Amino acid sequence: MLDANRLRVLVEIAHAGSIAAAAERLSYTPPALSQQLTKLEREVGVLLVERGRTGASLTEAGRVLLERGERVLGELRDAERAVRAVGGQESSQLSLGAFASAGKVLLPQTLALFGHEHPHVRLSLFDVEPPGGHGQVTSGELDLLITHRYPGVPLPPASGLHRERVLVDPLLAVAPRGHALADSRLSLADLAEEEWICGAPGIHNRISLDTAAAEAGVRLSVAYETRDYEVALALIEAGVGVALVPQSILGAARGGGWVSRPLSDVSPAREIYVVHRRRPPEPVPAMVATLREVAARAPGPSWTEGAEGRGTREPGGPPAVG
Repeated sequence: MLDANRLRVLVEIAHAGSIAAAAERLSYTPPALSQQLTKLEREVGVLLVERGRTGASLTEAGRVLLERGERVLGELRDAERAVRAVGGQESSQLSLGAFASAGKVLLPQTLALFGHEHPHVRLSLFDVEPPGGHGQVTSGELDLLITHRYPGVPLPPASGLHRERVLVDPLLAVAPRGHALADSRLSLADLAEEEWICGAPGIHNRISLDTAAAEAGVRLSVAYETRDYEVALALIEAGVGVALVPQSILGAARGGGWVSRPLSDVSPAREIYVVHRRRPPEPVPAMVATLREVAARAPGPSWTEGAEGRGTREPGGPPAVG
C-alpha cells in the first residue's frame, strides 16, 4: 500500500511546480524531499517526475497518480475534520484561493463582512491564477477557490467538485475621454484600426479578444501587451490605446480619463465561479453565501465617462453549474 505522506510529496511538487518550492512548503530540505519522491517511485515501479533545471514536471504516470492522490488527501482531511467534530472541535479555519483582480473587486467586502459575522474563523488567502487551484481544492489544501472563465477559454475538469457561477462580468470597450465611443455604442469593426491593449498570446483576456474579433469577422492589432487592467486603464487615461475591461474592474477603478460602453455587435463577458468539495465543511457554505451577496451588488459603470457613473450593474444571475 502506498504511503500517504509520500503521496503528499508528489501532490505538493505538482502544485508548487518544483522540488525546492514543495520542500519549503512541507518544511523539508530539497534533498530529503527528493529522497521521499524516489522511494515513492520505487514503490510504484515507474518514474513519476521529470527533474529539470527550471522545475519539475509530472510524467503520464505521475499525472495519473496525482489525480487519485489529490482525492485521497482530500478524504483524509475530511476524515480528520469529522473525527474532530465528534470530539467537539469544530473547524475554525478557512483557506481561500483567488485570482488577482478578484482580490480587488470581490474579496475586500467579502472578507470584511464574513469576518464581522464569523469572528471565530481564521482566514487565509492565497493567490491562485486560473486555471490552477482545482487540484488544491480536491486535496483539501484549499477549502474554497474563486476562479474565472473568459470567452474562448474552457473550464478545467471539476470531477468530485461543486462549481457555481456567482457573477457574469461583461467586458466593456474602454477608450480615452473624448473618443467617439463616448457618443454611441460602436462595433468591434468600428474599433478595428485602434491600437489595442491586452495580454500576450495565450493569456485569458487575449484569447477572449481574439474570440470576439473572430466572431465579429475583424482583425485587431494589439500594440501594448499587458495582462494588468490597472496598467491598461493608466495607458488609456493617458490617451494611449483601447481595451476590453471587465465591468467590475471599471466600477472599482480610480481615475476617470476614459469612457466605457458595451460593444454593439458582440457581448463578451467573463464568468466568476466559486469551487469547493461537494460536501464542504463549515464555514465554507457561509463564505459562499457571503460571496453571492457581495457579487450581487458588484459595482459597475453606467457606460459614461470615467468612473463617475458607478452603481449600476449589468443584469445576470448566479446559477449553479457542475
